[in-house]
Amino acid sequence: MIFVPDCIEKGEGEVVLFLHGVGGGAYSWMPQINSFSMNYVAAAWNMPGYGKSPLFGAMSFPVLADALEMLLDDRGWEKVHLVGHSMGGMVAQEFAVDRQDRLLSLTLSATSPAFGKPDGEFQKKFVEARLAPLADGGTMADLAQELVDNMMSADADANGRQLAFDCMADVAPETYRAAVECIVTFEQRANLPHIKVPTLVIAGETDTNAPAPMMEKMATKIPGASYVCLPELGHLANLEDPRAFDAALSHFLKTVER
Repeated sequence: MIFVPDCIEKGEGEVVLFLHGVGGGAYSWMPQINSFSMNYVAAAWNMPGYGKSPLFGAMSFPVLADALEMLLDDRGWEKVHLVGHSMGGMVAQEFAVDRQDRLLSLTLSATSPAFGKPDGEFQKKFVEARLAPLADGGTMADLAQELVDNMMSADADANGRQLAFDCMADVAPETYRAAVECIVTFEQRANLPHIKVPTLVIAGETDTNAPAPMMEKMATKIPGASYVCLPELGHLANLEDPRAFDAALSHFLKTVER
């Protein structure tokens, strides 16, 4: 069963729709909602299981892509500029497999076209490591305290750091488990050459979750894609240095418009 996801939006014009990662939520895009709403409808969803968006049954990428289409239909958005971060970037790629006619452009930030190695051992260890603190009785706030600093650069914006912590701490443990178990199933490398919409790939120079060299190689597989590496930034670039992230995205969107 799928219900229309919760969404925050602000502004007028073409729609720029932001998709968050495993430890995020709609509000993890607030710096971008505020800045891009000056020229666009800036919107961010709560993926099923996050915020007020219910999750029924197992989380999978086809289910998430279907939920995203339901959101577009519910809002009457024929086409959007889709911006996905981390797991949100995977959802965006899944959506682009059969629904490119709904996209004005695609931006993939700190994400990957696949997860881990084909034999599955890496995936198994990743799930165990990420869920161990919860299995040991820890809270999402404890997990956020451990992970957020490791994902962000040392000089990250203080407000952005606090927002990243608050968003992760607010994720329901059962949602976090479902998302972690879902993310390791992702595989869309074969679809990259079939992406025909204008595409931007954004990496953080110091990101160890989605390393810049991997993302640069990913960009070469997408016809005509642009690649930007943001110096000295990590996995949460849009919160670490909103101005740098927004400048890269804004330049790309203006190029698409032209």
